[in-house]
Amino acid sequence: MKHLEQLNKMLTGDIPGPPIAQLLGIEIIEVEKGRAVLEMEASEKLHNPMGTLHGGILCDLSDLAMGYAFFSTLADDELFTTVELKLNFMKPIWEGKLRAESKIIKKGGTIGLVECHVYDKKGSLVAHSTSTCMVLKGNADGKRDKS
Repeated sequence: MKHLEQLNKMLTGDIPGPPIAQLLGIEIIEVEKGRAVLEMEASEKLHNPMGTLHGGILCDLSDLAMGYAFFSTLADDELFTTVELKLNFMKPIWEGKLRAESKIIKKGGTIGLVECHVYDKKGSLVAHSTSTCMVLKGNADGKRDKS
């Protein structure tokens, strides 16, 4: 399965992660079919005007983790898109290591449901999210069409 192989190459550092992961310093820690674990370091440079980690960063971390989990299950000629994402913020974060653990809840031929839990360095739940993903067929080149 080429998608899981690609994710494993990111894990080992043989290929770089996508630009958003590089920008935010998000790294793959574990990946297997239907599951992914990512980590990043939260810092002041990612704060909102109130002085805590911007919620969009937690959304990016969760979205990427859930996307990797779903991507790992696709056939070579499939890609996907997120059609819905929901995120619950459980506590504020200022700085420190964040760990996003994602897994597929259910995947059909066209639609899948994925969830993610984000934990702080003490293992306390920071955010919970779910995502509905839709399989896109016939994309053997591995990229979405820009048209």
